[in-house]
Amino acid sequence: MTSCVDVPTGITPELFRRVFRHYAAGVVVVTAEAGSGPAGFTATSLASVSLNPPLVSFALSTAASSWPTIAATDSIVINFLDAEQHSVAKRFATSGIDRFAAPTRWSRLATGEPLLDDAVGHLRGQIEHRFPVGDHHLVVVRVTNAATSDHTPLVYHAGAYNTVSQFQSV
Repeated sequence: MTSCVDVPTGITPELFRRVFRHYAAGVVVVTAEAGSGPAGFTATSLASVSLNPPLVSFALSTAASSWPTIAATDSIVINFLDAEQHSVAKRFATSGIDRFAAPTRWSRLATGEPLLDDAVGHLRGQIEHRFPVGDHHLVVVRVTNAATSDHTPLVYHAGAYNTVSQFQSV
């Protein structure tokens, strides 16, 4: 078994960030409740992991304000955003504010998790694993419920929120 040691890689955090700014990623808002009020954050790390069973993953910094809630809860909601929902993505990416205060419109699923009312789709799931990975945790979720509608997805690219159509050739 090998151990994880810090090995010089020749890549700085700045270069790593710059490389990923050229990679377009879908934008979602993850919401949860662990008994002290709703928490949520914008994520671009959502990935489909398995079809059977249906598993997804996302990464969250251990220093993030939402991490204590994700560390303590059993279930989460992943809210999908439409291309026009830049303001929602920005709000849930902003530190030091009440992200659920007006103008955010939200309600609770019958199971208690917070759901963004204007989300164009969502996944609800049970957290199966939390793996410490570097300065983040990789969270694996078994999807138990899903809803979607036709929409143009919001993507993050080059440090800004965009639409898929902005990248398509004419």
